[in-house]
Amino acid sequence: MTIRVLLADDQALLRATFRILIESVPDMTVVAEAADGQEAVDLAETHRPDVLLMDIRMPNLDGVSATAAICARPELSATRVLVLTTFENDENVAKALRAGASGFLGKGVSPEVLLSGIRTVAAGEALLSPGATRSLIIRFLAAPRNDALPSLPDILKALTEREREVMALAAHGRSNAEIADQLVLSPLTVRSHIQRAMTKLHAHDRAQLVVIAYQSGLVKPPSQPHA
Repeated sequence: MTIRVLLADDQALLRATFRILIESVPDMTVVAEAADGQEAVDLAETHRPDVLLMDIRMPNLDGVSATAAICARPELSATRVLVLTTFENDENVAKALRAGASGFLGKGVSPEVLLSGIRTVAAGEALLSPGATRSLIIRFLAAPRNDALPSLPDILKALTEREREVMALAAHGRSNAEIADQLVLSPLTVRSHIQRAMTKLHAHDRAQLVVIAYQSGLVKPPSQPHA
């Protein structure tokens, strides 16, 4: 199955570079290119891509707002947003994750890592295991927010004890295989628990499930050592 990709970046040279790279592999194709956030939203509606590579900083509508607009539309529920950024510790990246992005990559990653990232989010997984991403989650997603939903802990009551346990381990960056080993379950059973938790919490994907785990207090960020 060919992964259909939409590129959103205000730099034409970068878009051309990404297009050449993506179309050099047989399992991907670029369906359209957007030069700003609003165009990304419009083209996503038109083409319904599997993955949208979204630059954070763009004119007219930035990548965070465009991500929120796309992830809020039921008809685009199958489109995964993969954020591309020059500044991996930018709070805007955390905002994009809160809005529903499936993860992020720095623009300086290797071609192999970018292609692997596209395949990962297209498969419904999240790019949340690298150390830099985990650090970002601890720093921003776990911080108190004025707009945090007070009802989130109540929402978690809809989960079974096992679903909360699996969700917590996923939030710590464990893969399905690692969770399965720790809980003495099959990877397929772990995947089923993850899917049921996502359904009950209306999470767009695994990334949003991790966000909810931190924001609800199910998982606490580890204390940071003093410098």
